[in-house]
Amino acid sequence: MSAISRLSTSRFLCKACRRNTRLPMSSALTKTSHGSRAFATDSEMVPFCGWSMPVQYKDGVLPSHLHTRQHASLFDVSHMLQFKVHGSDRIKFLESLVVADIAGLADYTGTLSLFTTEDGGIIDDLIINKTPEHLYVVSNAGCADKVLEHLQAVNNDLGVALEVLEDKALVALQGPQAAKVLQSGVQSDLSNMFFMHGGVVEAFGIKDVRVTRCGYTGEDGFELSVDKERAVDLTKALLESKEADVKPAGLGPRDSLRLEAGLCLYGNDIDENTTPVEAVLVWTIGKRRRAQADFPGAEIILRQIKEKANRKRVGLVSKGPPARAGANILDADGNKVGHVTSGCPSPCLKQNIAMAYVPTALSKPGTALHLEVYKKRIDAQVVKMPFLPTNYYFGK
Repeated sequence: MSAISRLSTSRFLCKACRRNTRLPMSSALTKTSHGSRAFATDSEMVPFCGWSMPVQYKDGVLPSHLHTRQHASLFDVSHMLQFKVHGSDRIKFLESLVVADIAGLADYTGTLSLFTTEDGGIIDDLIINKTPEHLYVVSNAGCADKVLEHLQAVNNDLGVALEVLEDKALVALQGPQAAKVLQSGVQSDLSNMFFMHGGVVEAFGIKDVRVTRCGYTGEDGFELSVDKERAVDLTKALLESKEADVKPAGLGPRDSLRLEAGLCLYGNDIDENTTPVEAVLVWTIGKRRRAQADFPGAEIILRQIKEKANRKRVGLVSKGPPARAGANILDADGNKVGHVTSGCPSPCLKQNIAMAYVPTALSKPGTALHLEVYKKRIDAQVVKMPFLPTNYYFGK
């Protein structure tokens, strides 16, 4: 078990994620175990949260996006922070930092949760998976340093140990044919593994592959955690599958896919100045946790649930030039009432979509608003999210 160590870092502005991230002092971008091999072929590499990552492949973002929706794509997400929490009080320890009811999870299941501040802001979003032996957690690459520092800052008198999985790679197989592809390489029946369920399997002859049925595209799919020395073997097996046409996909389609699915990107749509209530993520707060009011920021968050927050994350649709992050939102009288946090042309819906924060009074679906794009006023309308129905697997 490895101890958590703090890397010596310098600051830089990552254009790909539009927020401050960290790089090693050498200023060299970290490569994933696939970076110079299976995933790098025919790809355009960019700096992203201190890593060298593929943004798109030779087919381009639009074809890759549609391929994921229609077939299956493989994403290298090894830059994400993976760690385990060990110890008899591991649930008590992590529940002191997040809003989830981890104790209420069944073994081999998981949930999306949030690290929150005492002011109710969101430090990061994360996936927590419960097993009989430990908690397995995946959180964002851009928040890795502050999350580890946050975990270390807790007065840990519970005998809990953190294991950062630096020897693991992570890939995401996403799309309607993902299950068919993975099933060809595992013995266990994947039809019995539902959304947010997981376990350890042998995949394509590779032992101890941790599989979680989840992803960030809105499609059925799996995240696979594998030893770094076997990561390329697993990647090749999936990309060379005879069960379906699996193609590698980069950050570009991953962003447009998650936006169609109404999923937040940390640093754009949620941050430490945003509460779960404003972000419409109240569903991540377990009923028991609400009743006990024992998570960071509970007083502020529970008050907002009762009285409603002043602003709310909404979906917007528009035509004409697409609004990007930072675009102003105007009401019918031309007053600035908010800003766009994420936006792009939707490949599937053939119209522009965006996420934004507006006053709660203007958040009702059907509300007419305006967007400032290239100094032009564009008509927009509030709509429900997700923009596109999700296809998570909950059983036959």
